[in-house]
Amino acid sequence: MDYILETLDSLVHQSAFFNLTYGNFIMIAVAGFFLYLAIRKGYEPLLLVPISFGMLLVNLYPDIMKTIEEAAADGSTSAGLLHYFYLGDEWGIWPSLIFLGVGAMTDFGPLIANPKSFLLGAAAQFGVFFAYIVAILMGFTNEQAAAISIIGGADGPTSIYLAGKLGQTDLMGPIAVAAYSYMSLVPIIQPPIMRLLTTKKERAIKMEQLRPVSKLEKILFPVVVAVVVILILPSTAPLIGMLMLGNLFRESGVVKQLTETASNAMMYIIVILLGTSVGATTSAEAFLNLTTLKIIALGLIAFAISTAAGVLFGKLMCAVTHGKVNPLIGSAGVSAVPMSARVSQKVGAETDPTNFLLMHAMGPNVAGVIGTAVAAGAFMAFFGVV
Repeated sequence: MDYILETLDSLVHQSAFFNLTYGNFIMIAVAGFFLYLAIRKGYEPLLLVPISFGMLLVNLYPDIMKTIEEAAADGSTSAGLLHYFYLGDEWGIWPSLIFLGVGAMTDFGPLIANPKSFLLGAAAQFGVFFAYIVAILMGFTNEQAAAISIIGGADGPTSIYLAGKLGQTDLMGPIAVAAYSYMSLVPIIQPPIMRLLTTKKERAIKMEQLRPVSKLEKILFPVVVAVVVILILPSTAPLIGMLMLGNLFRESGVVKQLTETASNAMMYIIVILLGTSVGATTSAEAFLNLTTLKIIALGLIAFAISTAAGVLFGKLMCAVTHGKVNPLIGSAGVSAVPMSARVSQKVGAETDPTNFLLMHAMGPNVAGVIGTAVAAGAFMAFFGVV
């Protein structure tokens, strides 16, 4: 009888109930909230479901992220499952493969048809560099500030990639969660800024139909962009190279199987691996601190400034072209594809239901993907990272 009681007592004390802290319960509640947003509200479920479930797992069972070194110290032969997933984040593998999939799914035609969209994509990166300066003023190191500021581009893979390259793996969890959260909350964060900075007359502007883009232009575009950007900033090769390779798969029309694999099966597998491992970096000990709150605040500032900068530059282009550019498409200069473009369409349609801005907004949107990768490359070049 004593043996049975001792066994039951041992089992009870080995359960998670005796190991959870108040912080774990808070993070479990946050994970539940993210799952609610993803499932009930439909806010980017492909991102939020794996991230929030990874958050849930690590706060129920922290050893699921046990490192190889920690396992060896405990006399174990293997690390936690999600730690192996996380190595792909740390080494920059998953972000680069995400870019391959994004390239295979993206039509650069609207950008080719309207090259001025590059300017809107560039203008929307202002928030990144603004947040970099603010982060330094808040006491972060140069590398930490750079890794945090890239959240302003609303590009999760680039945020993870840059944090890893700059050696900021201890901040990767909060940075990645902030970046993906703001990507998911684009429909909530952007519209008030867009309405505040534009007039009803500006929002009602109808833009001319884009010119047709030839197949040759679409094939040459990824090759030319890869050559030019990588020659200027070689450190962007993993991101820009994979983005343009995926797009070349799509536009060449001769590797249908590779296009389908990159844009579907492979893409979704990588999203699972990246999302769960990112969520698993948010243990209570790592996430519930003042630094994390600063990162989340800085990310919001960066994203808001990027949106505002894109809209304001759109207003400038509207004035220069005598009313031919709807400033709303400037907000799509952040690289949350295609959410930002859809938001531009939605806000424009609220003013005039017959106004169709989606294709015009896709130009700045895909330009923003390139722009954020270039901004990351500029930081890496500045700090001598290859």
